[in-house]
Amino acid sequence: MEILFYIIIALMLTSVGSVLLSGSLLLLNDKWLSRISDYLLYLAGGTLLGSSLLGLIPEAAEALDLHTVVLWVLAGILLFFILEKIILWRICHNADCERQNHAAAPMIIIGDAFHNAIDGVVIAASFLTSFELGVFVTFSVILHEIPQEMGDFGILLKSGYSRKKALFYNLLSGSSSLVAGISAYFILDIIQGFIPYALALASASFLYVSLADLIPEMHKETKPKESIIQVLLILLGVAIIFMSLHQHEH
Repeated sequence: MEILFYIIIALMLTSVGSVLLSGSLLLLNDKWLSRISDYLLYLAGGTLLGSSLLGLIPEAAEALDLHTVVLWVLAGILLFFILEKIILWRICHNADCERQNHAAAPMIIIGDAFHNAIDGVVIAASFLTSFELGVFVTFSVILHEIPQEMGDFGILLKSGYSRKKALFYNLLSGSSSLVAGISAYFILDIIQGFIPYALALASASFLYVSLADLIPEMHKETKPKESIIQVLLILLGVAIIFMSLHQHEH
């Protein structure tokens, strides 16, 4: 039961703690919040691409052959395309309604819930292996969760969500880590085989949101200075994920 206590503390730090820490930006006034949410959206493009291509897909490929992983990623992208179509149909009430940016918000909430649930399982498994490994994995998860959660806030705010609503939905998607981690403590042997497939689906959602929602939104801004900022923040997002994964390997 002592291990379970450590797991719960770690899950609280990585889920609720990361969301609240990154959510501190909501204390800014409207002018600064609007500007920073633009920058966070650019950063999110990089962290989502990095998490998917550098973290989730390679991790899934360690348990499954690459062909199977790619098939699941492809299936996930098609699934999220259909899901976004359904969301758009529910949002739009006329035949001429064009694609709206705030369809990205439900997509990122669902994808992040997948990702957080996997983090929860990984944290539980690491503590069951050893306390030292559990602490290290917890720190690594926090390292990549904070910038990712900040990016999620940027997406939700730019999609028209209020500050309170953005905080609530980020906490809701973060809570999947707590539920999955505690469940994994009791049934790790049963769900372990599903983890690689969940990783592939989570990576598909991150790829879809970054390529179908965020990058087209960035292309609406054509000023050279802003374009340079976009490129730099995307690269920074990828670099953050790369460095956190590199630290995890060592």
